[in-house]
Amino acid sequence: MTFLQLKYMLAIAEYGSVSLAARNLFISQPSLTEALSSLEREIRQTLFVRGPRGVTPTDEGRKFLGFARQVVEQMRLLEDRYSGESGKRYFSVSTQHYTFVASAFVELAKKHSGDDYELSLLEERTGKIIENVRNFKSEIGVLYMSRSNETVLRKLLKESRLVFSPLFMARPHVFLYRKHPLAKRASVGFADLGEFPCVTFDQGEENPFYFAEEVGSERQMKKRVLVTDRAAVANFLMALDAYIVTTGVLPSFLHGRDIVAVPLDVDEPMTVGTVRHADRRLSELGHAFMTSLAETAGKMGLAEVK
Repeated sequence: MTFLQLKYMLAIAEYGSVSLAARNLFISQPSLTEALSSLEREIRQTLFVRGPRGVTPTDEGRKFLGFARQVVEQMRLLEDRYSGESGKRYFSVSTQHYTFVASAFVELAKKHSGDDYELSLLEERTGKIIENVRNFKSEIGVLYMSRSNETVLRKLLKESRLVFSPLFMARPHVFLYRKHPLAKRASVGFADLGEFPCVTFDQGEENPFYFAEEVGSERQMKKRVLVTDRAAVANFLMALDAYIVTTGVLPSFLHGRDIVAVPLDVDEPMTVGTVRHADRRLSELGHAFMTSLAETAGKMGLAEVK
């Protein structure tokens, strides 16, 4: 087993394709295929299975990739420290579409402006967040739990050796355009919203009920708009009289006073928290980001979970 083989395996996992990985590694596909086959023979394990959409890691492959990422990351740190780059530090967080996470990330970068670093903020689907933390691609994940999804998510996190730590609890709200027919209501229920388009964040092929970012996603909806970019949400809310279910934290990117937050009549509190791998200790930047998250949530008046 060689360090180069580890890098090759990580590239295959990243691109989901041997041919694409070979192209980006600037080697021939037969050479990469042979490197994979040789490694699988050596360790007597199948790391990837081929399908119509490319290759997917096996259960053993995911474990292997997790260890491989740690080795490659440590080697990169060694190379940086002793090749004249003076110890560049790396940190990655994968998160659902929360503005407060982006704000905390910015504060982290400001506090370490004098350091050499490579920081990654990845707004991902829920399943991808779990995968990134499980496979050590991200040090921290941020997602929410409620009574509807908690049992399934906790089971999945336990199987992946991931630990969920609550940050704050929020009552669900809906964001509406200020001229929306329901915008001046003290609160609204799902029955009131039935005729209006619902904006949700696309979860791909994952189960939309347990992996959705929005409470009430299991409902039958007459009109639904799927997005991947939170910056696009305001356009749909304003143009279509649409709504999106949220924590109620009104971000500045939603056109200032054009968007309002209205409480949702549902007994389903949302607990937003962080996900970390049980086998990985937080780095210095990881600890700093956790502090920044708590401080940012506090400034926004979010109720800390005791």
